Amino acid sequence: MQISIVIPLLNEAESIEELYQWITKVMDLHKFSYELIFVDDGSKDNSWKIISKIAKTSAEVSGIRFSRNFGKSQALDAGFKKAQGDVIITMDADLQDNPEEIPKLYKKINQENFDLISGWKKKRYDSVLFKNLPSKLFNAAARFTSGLKLHDFNCGLKAYKKEVIKTIKLSGEMHRYIPVLAKNEGFDKITEQVVKHQARKYGHTKFGAERFINGFLDLITIWFFSKFGKRPMHLFGAFGVLMFFVGFISAFWIGASKLYKLYNNIPDILVVDNPWFYIALTAMLIGVNLFIAGFIGELILKNNQHKPNYTIKEFIN
Repeated sequence: MQISIVIPLLNEAESIEELYQWITKVMDLHKFSYELIFVDDGSKDNSWKIISKIAKTSAEVSGIRFSRNFGKSQALDAGFKKAQGDVIITMDADLQDNPEEIPKLYKKINQENFDLISGWKKKRYDSVLFKNLPSKLFNAAARFTSGLKLHDFNCGLKAYKKEVIKTIKLSGEMHRYIPVLAKNEGFDKITEQVVKHQARKYGHTKFGAERFINGFLDLITIWFFSKFGKRPMHLFGAFGVLMFFVGFISAFWIGASKLYKLYNNIPDILVVDNPWFYIALTAMLIGVNLFIAGFIGELILKNNQHKPNYTIKEFIN
């Protein structure tokens, strides 16, 4: 099979049929062998009924239905597990991503041997104040932190080699950083391609302003995991030893100074009245706790069993 198209969705009943017809037209025109995987992330409208209806008449279409809304990352992860195509395309279900971009993305992956191609919505039809400007700031921070020179990390339209999506693991809201996750796994042939952006035709966006706050927090998380995810002791242990050493030396100096003054009959305050004694004691306690945190992190890492963080309610096809 040449292409798997994975489409996560939430309450997009109005657009599913139109999107299906559009994708089918493009696929048939280019004579691709393909599968189309809809992942219903706990929709409350008729999305699943429409997917089921389409799947009964089209062998290329399959569906995954979550028991409730778990998030886009979890929906993509479920779709990735099922995808069998040599090239995997992801796109949103709101008709803002253009299926006519698929042949170009496939050709670039297949002929130019890229691992991942991220779409770049250079000309956008979203709100400038509430989506475009925050998105530019978010992407600038992601470029600075990750070292990847991509203009649009959060574009839903992306293309991957099969090996990439079978290697990376998605959780939380890490779908924004799939290029970074791929890079961390050694897939460094990553580029971007300008894609057409359509104005939203039906409904409204499912993401509020909080996605940018969560995005920046996830960016810090992914930076930490890329640096210390496989060796937490190197961070917590190092800081722990440093804090304990500073606290121990400070406490030793306070104790030695007190003994010296007692020996030479020099007036001095009690050790317990010296604020620096408590600072030194706190530094040692923090150092011990950081070291223990690193040790526990290593134990968790060695015993971690990767379990799906979502529940699938129903399959079709």
